[in-house]
Amino acid sequence: MNKTLFFSVALMSIMSLSSFAQSSQGVIAPGAQIVRLAEGFSFTEGPAADHEGNVYFTDQPNNRIHIWTTDGKLKTFLHKSGRANGLYFDRQGNLLSCSDMENELWSIDKDGNHTVLITDYEGKKLNGPNDLWIHPDGGIYFTDPLYKRDYWTRNPEMQQDGQHLYYLTPDRKQVIRVDDKLVQPNGIIGTPDGKRLYVADIADRKTYVYDIKRDGSLANRKLFTAMGSDGMTIDTKGNIYLTGRGVTVFNPQGEQIDHIPVEAGWTANVCFGGKDGKTLFITASEYLYAIEIK
Repeated sequence: MNKTLFFSVALMSIMSLSSFAQSSQGVIAPGAQIVRLAEGFSFTEGPAADHEGNVYFTDQPNNRIHIWTTDGKLKTFLHKSGRANGLYFDRQGNLLSCSDMENELWSIDKDGNHTVLITDYEGKKLNGPNDLWIHPDGGIYFTDPLYKRDYWTRNPEMQQDGQHLYYLTPDRKQVIRVDDKLVQPNGIIGTPDGKRLYVADIADRKTYVYDIKRDGSLANRKLFTAMGSDGMTIDTKGNIYLTGRGVTVFNPQGEQIDHIPVEAGWTANVCFGGKDGKTLFITASEYLYAIEIK
C-alpha cells in the first residue's frame, strides 16, 4: 500500500471496537500477548512463510526483503527487490513478489535471482501489482490498485482503464482480468482447497468472497463484510484476518469474532508462520509483530 495514503484509508476502514465483545470464539491462544520482534524499518509489508516457517517480509520504501527466521533472527534476503510489496511462495519454493518499481510480478529463487512473470496487460502498463495469492493448481490471482510512487521515472498516470483483479494462468502464459467492478482492490487470500477467493476493496470499505471455477474464472461474488483491508490471511478454521487498525478477525460467515490491537499507525499485512505454523506475523508501519493463535 502507499505509505503516504494509509492514514486517510485508516479512518475509512476503522470499525468501532465498542460494539465488539470478546467471545469464546476468539482466536488468540490462552495467555498470549503480542510481541514486537523487530523495528526500524520504513514501512513493512507482504509477509509470507516458507515451508520451514521462516517469514519473509518487505520494507517497501527501502527496496528490501527481510527474513525473520524460525530461531528468532532477522536477516536480509534481498537488497534490490524491485520495490516489492506483497509476497507469496509457490510450491517449488520460489518467492513471488508484487514488484512495482516497474509494475511487474517477479519470481525469486532461493539465491535471490529473479524472473519477470508479468510486465503489462494487453500491451499497457499495470498500475502496480500489490498483493497476490497462488491457487493450488499454480494459477496466480493478484490485485492491481494505483498508488503513485515517487520513485517512478515513467508517466505516473494510469494506463489501464481502472483498478482491477487479475489471474495468471498456471502455465504463466496468459493474464486474464477476472473482476473489473472494484474501486481499489488490495488484500487477497484464498482457501487451501482452492474453492473460494477473498478480495478486499479498500477504497470502497468492503471485502468480497468469490467461488473459483475450474478454469480460474470467478463466480457468485458476495459481500463478505463491510470492511476493507490492506492485507489478509486465513487460518485452519477458515477465519479471515483483515488489517488496517490492528487485525480484525471474521469467521467464515462474515461475523467478527476477535480484534487484535497493534501499536502502530497502520497494520498492513499478516501471515501464519513459525515452526508450528501457529504464530501470526504482523507487518505494521515500521515494525514486525507476532502473536500466538490457538
